[in-house]
Amino acid sequence: MDFLLDNWVLVAVAAGSGLMLLWPVISGGVAAGVDPTQAVQLINRDKAVVIDVCTPAEFAAGHVAGARNVPLDQLAERLPQVVKDKSVPVVLVCASGVRSRRAAALAKKLGYERAVSLAGGMAAWRAASLPVQRG
Repeated sequence: MDFLLDNWVLVAVAAGSGLMLLWPVISGGVAAGVDPTQAVQLINRDKAVVIDVCTPAEFAAGHVAGARNVPLDQLAERLPQVVKDKSVPVVLVCASGVRSRRAAALAKKLGYERAVSLAGGMAAWRAASLPVQRG
């Protein structure tokens, strides 16, 4: 107990940093992310639509087979045209998972409640030795 009282600043910093790490979970502000295995299950079992939010050049270099390219800056306008049924799961993919998290949050705002981001992006997809389509 003396340690806690003598080092109250360290305890406060530790508690504050812990809260900052938990904040996205508490606030619900971060869109859900799935690993490559979970993404494959969504695609195969639930007929999820895969949307790649990379630039056209990145998309041409390699993407999930069957994915459709809708760059992040065009997502709000084009997603309703590409995925008309908002109840269908949507897996959003980018190179590293950063843009796809933003895209999943935007898709949820557009009414796609089952929108998820591929955690780790195409890097994780390739690391899992899953098929990549070029062109």
